[in-house]
Amino acid sequence: MWQRGRVDIVDLALVGVGGAGCLVLTALDRHDLTGLRIAVIDPVRKRGQDRTWAFWGTPGGDLEPMLSASWQRVEVTTPGRRRVLDLAPLRYAMLRSAPLYARAAEAERRLGATRIDAAVGALDDDGAGVTVRDTDGRALLRAGWVLDSRPGPPRRPGRTNWLQHFRGWWVESATPVFDPDRAVLMDFRTPQPARGVAFGYVLPVSDRYALVEYTEFAPAVIDDAAYDAALRGYVGLLGVDLAGATVREVENGVIPMTDAPYDRRPSARVVRLGTAGGATRPSTGFTFSAMRRQAAQVAAALAAGRAPVPRPGYPGRHRWMDAVALRALDTGGVGGPEFFGRLFDRNPPERVLRFLDGDTRPVEDLAVMRSSPLLPMTSAVVGDAAGRLRARLARP
Repeated sequence: MWQRGRVDIVDLALVGVGGAGCLVLTALDRHDLTGLRIAVIDPVRKRGQDRTWAFWGTPGGDLEPMLSASWQRVEVTTPGRRRVLDLAPLRYAMLRSAPLYARAAEAERRLGATRIDAAVGALDDDGAGVTVRDTDGRALLRAGWVLDSRPGPPRRPGRTNWLQHFRGWWVESATPVFDPDRAVLMDFRTPQPARGVAFGYVLPVSDRYALVEYTEFAPAVIDDAAYDAALRGYVGLLGVDLAGATVREVENGVIPMTDAPYDRRPSARVVRLGTAGGATRPSTGFTFSAMRRQAAQVAAALAAGRAPVPRPGYPGRHRWMDAVALRALDTGGVGGPEFFGRLFDRNPPERVLRFLDGDTRPVEDLAVMRSSPLLPMTSAVVGDAAGRLRARLARP
């Protein structure tokens, strides 16, 4: 039991217990690291349904009992064409927050972790350990290693700085309108913004109940009225009669899409996880799979007596490809529906999904690159190279 004024010494401190921190706790528990002195520091004890994660992978594994739904097939729709894609051997899966928070709380108890309900200010790393301080500068504890999953800014601004922002409605329809056997990954029949990309997204739990989202990739967010108008329009496209439907829950989110670099290890014994640790895919905003990999790598390293430093979320060549794709979209050289439509038309779905997860070989990456419009992407490559050179010359 932690008491204010007493400075404990622990082997590992987790600062922030959102999705990334919860995945770390469950991974540590799977390795039965009960001999490790662990502290969990967050002013909020997460519980209940406050967000939804979706990811692809092979069936089975530790998350399986917590899933709300999964789909072997998904739809990608561009104006005039609907594609129904078989993901085998992968599948798309949905994980809601409540079971993950509950599993992490159970792991925290089993591991005998010390819980500190406080906001963290400074992390003073002297190379031998880290003094974790609250926002008033008082020492909370001393840790051998700190895993920090709080959101944070990049090391320096990117050349392209977009956001994936969205609002989702959990819609219960009075009549059967959803196909529970397949999810809608991207539906570009939504009106497109003047600058950016917009699409609808549907995760059905049954033929009457689904998470329906309106998502934009764009430089700035929109206001509440615009989100709700877009969702009303998209729900209507799906055939849902809103007069007879009920919106049970609302979810919102904003995820950075940028080629800006993040400091995955800002000091000797502080390691960042989640978006601030490079887990977000710049070209799509996907984050969950990389967070899961980070958690598994951290736990395996600690179990083997190694430093808990995960590998980069994505290969360097993928981060470069993302920077080029973002530039092409930002400059208007290529449109979102065209870009993603060609990607799925010219590659097996499984290759596209593994590419978006950072799990393809270089020869497969070349095939993905050949899917893109040649002239706009060549122009984006040249522009990206020029931008990198200017940034390098401008740095002291």
